[in-house]
Amino acid sequence: MLTTTVCAALSAAGLAVAFLTAWRRRFAAATRLAAVALVPVGLAMSGLVGLGGKIGRAFGSWAADLVLKPTVWAGFAVLACAVVLWIIGRAAAGRAASKPARRSRAAEPAAGTPALGSSAPPATQRKAKPEKAKAGKNKPAESGEDFSDIEAILKKHGI
Repeated sequence: MLTTTVCAALSAAGLAVAFLTAWRRRFAAATRLAAVALVPVGLAMSGLVGLGGKIGRAFGSWAADLVLKPTVWAGFAVLACAVVLWIIGRAAAGRAASKPARRSRAAEPAAGTPALGSSAPPATQRKAKPEKAKAGKNKPAESGEDFSDIEAILKKHGI
């Protein structure tokens, strides 16, 4: 009785962790966690946990329960479901891992350039703002300012 309670608590905790992982949109990992979480309750339902040192005597009663109790069959179904979920989770993780490798490098923006539609200025412009504020607002722009990074961005976008 205590073994079944502990197995059910372990499975409930594991399924809660799997749910939180799925909430963070990590579905492959959540599927594998759910598969592992189903194992304790599947073992308890099938009667494979709790045999302990009574294997010789308990095997005869377990074999009779295997034939007569639907709970034992449901336990094996839960274990089979755990195996299927584990295989699906591994396949999904393998597919997700190979997905970024197929993207071409030309489609990726450079590390220093902001994404289109982004309101955040690049790092070089963010550093320049405090210096302009220190210099004063009334000074006219110097003719020797470097606009090469802005020109490069405009040329890249065909403007």
